[in-house]
Amino acid sequence: MKRVVVTGGSGKAGRAVLAALGAAGYEVLNVDLTIGDDHPGVAADLVDLGQASELVAGVEAVVHLAAIPAPGLRSEGDTFRVNTLSTYNVFSAAVRAGVERVVWASSETVLGLPFDARPPEFAPVDETHPPRPESSYALSKLVGEQMAAQFGRWSGIPIVGLRYSNIMEPDDYAAFPSYWEDPRLRAWNLWGYVDAADVAQATRLALEAPLEGTPVFIVAAADTVMDRPSGDLMAEVFPRVPLTRPLPGHQTLLSIERAAAALGYRPARSWRDYL
Repeated sequence: MKRVVVTGGSGKAGRAVLAALGAAGYEVLNVDLTIGDDHPGVAADLVDLGQASELVAGVEAVVHLAAIPAPGLRSEGDTFRVNTLSTYNVFSAAVRAGVERVVWASSETVLGLPFDARPPEFAPVDETHPPRPESSYALSKLVGEQMAAQFGRWSGIPIVGLRYSNIMEPDDYAAFPSYWEDPRLRAWNLWGYVDAADVAQATRLALEAPLEGTPVFIVAAADTVMDRPSGDLMAEVFPRVPLTRPLPGHQTLLSIERAAAALGYRPARSWRDYL
C-alpha cells in the first residue's frame, strides 16, 4: 500500500481521485483549503512552502490537483501567482522528500484554448500541438510543465502532467443538449470534456505506469459533447483546419492516443450513458 497525498482533494477531480485511489488500496490524505465533514483531510495553504513540506514528508507519491481551477475566477495576476507558487512548492517539497512520483493537473488550455479567436493548427489536437496559452491560468499550467521538467531533471523523479479536459460529473450532462443547436457554443475546446471518473482512472494509471521523465498527456472522453459527427463539426466551424486523420463518428478532437499507449487509459464514461 502506498501513501499518497492528494492536494485539492475537495474539488471535482479530487473527490473522484480520492475515492478511486482508496478503492485501489492506497492510503490517501486530502490536503485542501476547504476541509469539512464531506471532505475530510488536512487544511493547508500550499502557497506556503513550509506547509507543503510538512504534508509530503513520509509519503511515497503526490497527486497535485490544488489550484484556482479555471480562468476568470480570480484576477489574472492572482491566478498566476497562486497556481505557479503552489505548484513550485509542491514540486520542491516532493523532490526534497524523495517521493517516488508526482502526478499533477496540467490543463487542455495550454494548447490554445479558447480556440474562438485563433483556431488550432490541426485536429485532432495532440501533445505535439505548440503551446499557446491565452490566459494567465493557461500560462500558469505551461509554467508548471516547465518547472516539472527542471525538477525532474534535477531529481530523476517522474513528474507526470495530465492535461485534463473540461471535467464533468453525471449531473452536468443535462446541459449538453443546449449546445447542439449552435456548435460554436462549445467550439472553444473542440467540444471536449472528460468524466470525473475517467480523470480518476487516468490519475491512478499515471501513478502506476512504468514511466520516466516528465511526460504530459491529454486526458479527455472518447467522444465530444455534441450529437453531430466530429467531421461535420470541423467542416462547419473550422473548415480551414487540416485534419491529420479521418474522423468517423463522434470521436474526440482532443487526442487521447498517447495516454492510451503509455498509460493504458481507456475512457469508460460518456454522457451518452446518461441522456
